[in-house]
Amino acid sequence: MKYVGAHVSASGGVENAPENAHNIGAKAFALFTKNQRQWFSAPLTEKSINLFKERCEKYGYGSGQILPHDSYLINLGNPDPEKLAKSRKAFFDEMYRCEQLGIDRLNFHPGSHLKQLPEEGCLNLIAESVNMALDKTKGVIAVLENTAGQGTNLGFRFEHLKYIIDRVEDKSRVGVCIDTCHTYAAGYDIKSEKGYEETFRLFDEIVGLKYLKGMHINDSKKDLGSRVDRHDNLGKGFLGEEPFRRIMNDPRFDNMPLILETPDESLWPREIEWLYSLVEK
Repeated sequence: MKYVGAHVSASGGVENAPENAHNIGAKAFALFTKNQRQWFSAPLTEKSINLFKERCEKYGYGSGQILPHDSYLINLGNPDPEKLAKSRKAFFDEMYRCEQLGIDRLNFHPGSHLKQLPEEGCLNLIAESVNMALDKTKGVIAVLENTAGQGTNLGFRFEHLKYIIDRVEDKSRVGVCIDTCHTYAAGYDIKSEKGYEETFRLFDEIVGLKYLKGMHINDSKKDLGSRVDRHDNLGKGFLGEEPFRRIMNDPRFDNMPLILETPDESLWPREIEWLYSLVEK
């Protein structure tokens, strides 16, 4: 079963996200559990938590169909001790919010060295941050998202993800989200059939498909290896249509959230419908 959805609004409260997802025909969804532009927010209320759970049950969203995203402000590899502590505190809070909501995974960008640390030093800080978060929470998987490698962001090579996972103590609570735009921009050719097969062979060999907990389904405004993170709507960028046809017919990506983060939200219902139309009967 393919669970396709989008990163929907939680404006007015997290309890609105399941309804927003249902209204666009989504079988999965992502959300921010707090304002992504602020470091800290008021705790979730019991009313919001209960309504969120009730609506997820009403619309048939199990925990394995929901992939929240943390705040873009967070940098778990920040070389500045004070800023790292602030990022860690915010991340721990987001993991706890997922625990409260009964969600079993939280997606995050690994971190950036800001030209102040060697890559390995930054990756060590990220792994340490994840271990600390897992110690403070229960049942929530920390899901590393591969990046396009823009600026000083790490996580654009599968080896970066492996390095972090190797240093996480509880392997049952760490995972990966593959973003199609980021993958292509980072230099992995998922556009061609041969490149697609080689990319996921490499991912399995280096990281392990058992760690894959979700995907972000986006076209790319920039070409292969550009290291520029610019999402496009499906079929309108450099990837075209074929990679998404392959994904929708690839059993390796069953039973996990496949989340649109494409820029024109008005197209989401149509994109979800189109993706399902690609499934070969």
